[in-house]
Formats: sequence, structure tokens, C-alpha cells
Amino acid sequence: MTSARKHTVTTTVNGKARSEEVEPRLLLVDFLRDVLGLTGTHVGCDTTNCGACTILLDGKSVKSCTMFAVQAGGRKITTIEGMQEEDGALHPIQRAFWENHGLQCGFCTPGMVMQAAWLLRENPHPTEREIRIGISGNLCRCTGYQNIVKSIEEAAKTMRSEGKGRR
Repeated sequence: MTSARKHTVTTTVNGKARSEEVEPRLLLVDFLRDVLGLTGTHVGCDTTNCGACTILLDGKSVKSCTMFAVQAGGRKITTIEGMQEEDGALHPIQRAFWENHGLQCGFCTPGMVMQAAWLLRENPHPTEREIRIGISGNLCRCTGYQNIVKSIEEAAKTMRSEGKGRR
């Protein structure tokens, strides 16, 4: 049996150029976790239902469990590890989740933060209903969503006041 021919994936991940040889069937989530060592992106359902693997691909929210790594070639990826500020401080969304108890076990949190980042970039002034709709593809088994919504509302206010609405 012959192994699949490897392909070079060249991409920008969290602001750094990366180039790696991968099998064509390698999922993007596995590329991030196993090849690049960025384990903040979680594997949950492998069917796009839970959202634990949510990342930003060219600024758009993507569930990385059903996309191949080779499809990300030439594109810009942001994972939870890339959310921190340049000075190492937590991003306003991460801070808001921390301060408003928007997490419990933490399994869904990276995906929720990434989804919130996309949502707030698209809509810096979301209503509670728009937040709930915006995160509806990301599941949480612990929190009941109240504090997640509160966290995103708080992050939106902070980002607007800091001028970080559409970066």
C-alpha cells in the first residue's frame, strides 16, 4: 500500500508564515493541533455541529473539523492562540468571558470566543437576539448561555470604546 502524496500547505497562522508538508486528507483542525501544536482549537463532534473547532479563516468564522488543511493554503488563519493583544494581554472578548463567568468547563470557550470575534467584527452593536443567533452554531453544555451572551455584550461595549470593532 502506498501512502498518499504529501502536499505543501503555506499559510499565515496567527500572523506567522507557516509551510508544512501534509497528507491531502488531513483536516484543518488536525493540522492546527497536531502539526502546528496549536491545541486551543478543540475537536468536538467532527460534523460542524458543536463549534468547538471554530477559527477565523481570512476573517470569516469557519469550523475547521470539516475542512482540509490543503484548502487553507495561501490564506490567513486566526486561532484562539492568536487572539491576545500585541502586549500579551487578553483580547477584550477573552477578558469579558473571564470577568463575566462566560465559561465553566472551558471546552467550548475557544470556539465561542472565535465566533464572537467574527460576530463583533460583522456587527459591532449586536442586540441580545443577534448575539444568540450569531453563536447558535456553537454549543455549550455547562453555562446555559446567559453569561456567554453577557460576556459578548460586554466585549462589544469595550471594543467599541477602545476602537477595536473592525480589525
